[in-house]
Amino acid sequence: MIYKTGSLADFADWTKSVVRDPAAALDVPKAWVETEDRAANQVSAEAMVKLLSSGNLAVLAAIRRHNPRSVRALAALTGRKEASLSRTLKRFAELGIVSLTAGPHRTRVPTLIAERVHLDIDLTGNRSIVAVDGLAS
Repeated sequence: MIYKTGSLADFADWTKSVVRDPAAALDVPKAWVETEDRAANQVSAEAMVKLLSSGNLAVLAAIRRHNPRSVRALAALTGRKEASLSRTLKRFAELGIVSLTAGPHRTRVPTLIAERVHLDIDLTGNRSIVAVDGLAS
């Protein structure tokens, strides 16, 4: 899944442009995450950069490589504390990068569902976009 952050006004502007020119919708994120204003978009891009630290990328690699059956198993694989790892996985799930599904005995099973993340950071502070591409089926 691909996400774009922006205000409702940004979404309205985009929708109007697509009505005028349907080709404008090509290669544009298909799901929108509302933010308060354009300044919040910068925070979203900054938060994504922080979230994609080398340690967290190692967590994603471990999920892909080992298909752990629980957050506890992933914690053992990565050497991370389970509570900290759970918070990170929850944030990844909110962004559509990881899925946390119910497993046996009240466990949560992490699954990688994104293939790549795109950051389009406007250095003038007008619009920044965080897009997440899902795994190819």
